[in-house]
Amino acid sequence: MEQSSHYPESVQQWLKTPLGESLVQQESRIVEEALDGIFGEQCLQLGLWGAQNTFLRYARTQRNWLIDEAVSDGGPSVIGRLHRLPVSSDTIDCVVLPHVLDYSDRPHAILREVERVLTAHGHLVILGFKTGGLWGVRRLIPGAGLPPDAHHLVPERRLRDWLKLLDLRIHGVTRFFFRWPLPGIRRATSSRWEQRGQRWWPELAACYMLTAQKRVSTLTPVRPVWRSKPKVVPGLAETTNRVSRIRFDQDS
Repeated sequence: MEQSSHYPESVQQWLKTPLGESLVQQESRIVEEALDGIFGEQCLQLGLWGAQNTFLRYARTQRNWLIDEAVSDGGPSVIGRLHRLPVSSDTIDCVVLPHVLDYSDRPHAILREVERVLTAHGHLVILGFKTGGLWGVRRLIPGAGLPPDAHHLVPERRLRDWLKLLDLRIHGVTRFFFRWPLPGIRRATSSRWEQRGQRWWPELAACYMLTAQKRVSTLTPVRPVWRSKPKVVPGLAETTNRVSRIRFDQDS
């Protein structure tokens, strides 16, 4: 039986539209900023969102991998289930999830696997669609242009709770892409408009990027407290356990 990609074919076609291309271009810029300063041996991307080198080209790690659930042109370097990664534990320095949770009915399992494969203090970058904002009216506008078949959008607050349960420390959230979800609009969003949106009306953004880092709880050995012998202060008599016997002469 032939495996299918993590994303539906309709999504891959949507990413080739002007609106989809504009989104991927902006996401590549903000992921570049997120990966800047993250070093190590291996970076792993789950899901083929756009081209294979859209995000991994900015990784500063020695080796970069992409795992998806199907073979495609210019596709993944590894084939495997995203909720059951063919990766050893504690081996990946950074994991990138480009809208993977938006198209999965097993988001908890994917996040547990990510936590498992991350090294101590490993980093996590998540891209997701907001449930509200300008694109929140997508169900009211036929052909609004939101990526089709995105039936598992995870609210940002819920995602925060999930990461905390996995003991992943959240570094920050960036909300971006302030464009109407209309496929007929071909004009790209200016950087100035994006800056205004992030500053004045971030809740209207179409997408968010959340960055987190794996916590490592170090066990500090508790040294036993030994009771020391009481010190004798000079000038004072040393204590003794002997009991003096006193003879009382009875009157005859």
